[in-house]
Amino acid sequence: MRDRRKRTLYGVLGMLAMITVLALVFAGVHLAARALYGLIGWQPPLLLGEVLNSLLGILLFFGLMTTIMVLFRSKRLREQMQIIAPILEALQAIARGNFDVQIEHDYRGHEVELFSELVTGVNSMAQQLKQMEAMRQEFISNVSHEIQSPLTSIRGFAQALQNEQLNTSERAHYLAIIETESMRLSKLSDNLLSLAALDAATIQLDCKAFRLDKQIRGLILACEPQWSAKELEMTLTADEVLFNGDENLLSQVWGNLLHNAIKFTPDGGTICVTLQPCTQGVEFRIVDSGIGIAPEDQERLFERFFKADRARNRALGGSGLGLAIAKQVIELHYGTINAESTLGTGTTFTVWLPTTAAA
Repeated sequence: MRDRRKRTLYGVLGMLAMITVLALVFAGVHLAARALYGLIGWQPPLLLGEVLNSLLGILLFFGLMTTIMVLFRSKRLREQMQIIAPILEALQAIARGNFDVQIEHDYRGHEVELFSELVTGVNSMAQQLKQMEAMRQEFISNVSHEIQSPLTSIRGFAQALQNEQLNTSERAHYLAIIETESMRLSKLSDNLLSLAALDAATIQLDCKAFRLDKQIRGLILACEPQWSAKELEMTLTADEVLFNGDENLLSQVWGNLLHNAIKFTPDGGTICVTLQPCTQGVEFRIVDSGIGIAPEDQERLFERFFKADRARNRALGGSGLGLAIAKQVIELHYGTINAESTLGTGTTFTVWLPTTAAA
């Protein structure tokens, strides 16, 4: 409202200024014409004099106004170019891959509001691109590290196998390590391909109705050698749930959560799995008595390659991609996944899926 009143006031003052200039021009023309007629000794008829004076006044007025507008536009153009130049320089830097740009500005007034919004947009875009570039660099670094570690083991033990003095037991041990590291590389490759497909949204959900409780029960039985070897107490409480979703993708979610619980629960611990219908959906929960997760790590738990305890995770294996994949699969089904944990006590993962997720 204030800007509208200001623009109206400026318009009225502009009109008054033009009328004043016009009156002064006509008065000046009449005085100059009278003096000129006196010098040349000629006095035109009254009507002809008025017409000549009016034409001269109009020509002079428009000439004066045109000159003022040209000068004003030239000055305004220079001012606008001073505003646009930093924006163009910033866009050129971004195009070259330099995202560390920030345009300083202090634009005021309604005439430069558009430029102010444009500068804010460019600064925001540069900041987001800078964050994305940092994430890309970190992702490449993590992938390189995860690939280099098993390759180093494979190369080292392959060279050791060339020693003819090794006995049969030692050879079998080295071959087992090479096989394990090869499987680790294969798993990493599969996870990276899954993430790439999820990011590119090229995965089409193969939705169909299936018994979610039977799927989870089957995965727990498939993991029995792992949890039995650690003498873990595994319990399952599952209501009969018929769910419409992608059975294969959801199998990866439950498998990742189960393997993590088994991996990080000490010998003799407990793992409790529950599945039950809830408000407008179904809830899956897995509670373990494992090592837990520090509070400062819980916020980054679903980031790619993030490991809450890198030294301990390196000893236990894993690439840090499982939970990132799980989160994306759950979100594809319009669900949610979250974790609650106390360091040294255990961790609880809760998954909620809407019953209409894939309808």
